[in-house]
Amino acid sequence: MPDASQGERPTLHGPRVKLVPTEPAHHSRLRELHSIPSIRRWWRMPSPSWPNDVDGFPYTIFVGDHIVGFIQWYAEDDPDYRHAGIDVFIDPEEHGNHYGRESIQVLCAHLVDTHRFHRIIIDPEATNEQAIRSYIKVGFRPIGVMRQYSRGEDGVWRNGLLMDLLAPELVRVQ
Repeated sequence: MPDASQGERPTLHGPRVKLVPTEPAHHSRLRELHSIPSIRRWWRMPSPSWPNDVDGFPYTIFVGDHIVGFIQWYAEDDPDYRHAGIDVFIDPEEHGNHYGRESIQVLCAHLVDTHRFHRIIIDPEATNEQAIRSYIKVGFRPIGVMRQYSRGEDGVWRNGLLMDLLAPELVRVQ
């Protein structure tokens, strides 16, 4: 759950992307993106109140005035296990433009520099090779397969790949 002590969430800027705290004006476009079959393959159809019910800190990804995706972060604040986790999706029509990679770099830099997280995790499905390649380019490393980690809309359990990034390993936006 978001911690009120985190204060206001700033808009974050990369060379091409802008991460804006998600607001109601973004919801329709985000739900439209979320319903695209190639996104739903990895992200199940959300609850009717999504993204209002996100447990974390949601951002809408913009390129210019165009919404191209969604990214969120959440925290484990127990001081003995403290880390952040992120989730992201990008409009499939924008794949290949590296907006997802840049968004992850921008958000991870914010989490390391502002919130002082030393470790960040991400957990794509183990078969999502395109996402995994992108995460590796940012500095994430595969840690291990989480067997039968998530259930798809078809009811079949799928493996997840736990990946982590330590602060010094972050490949920052140039």
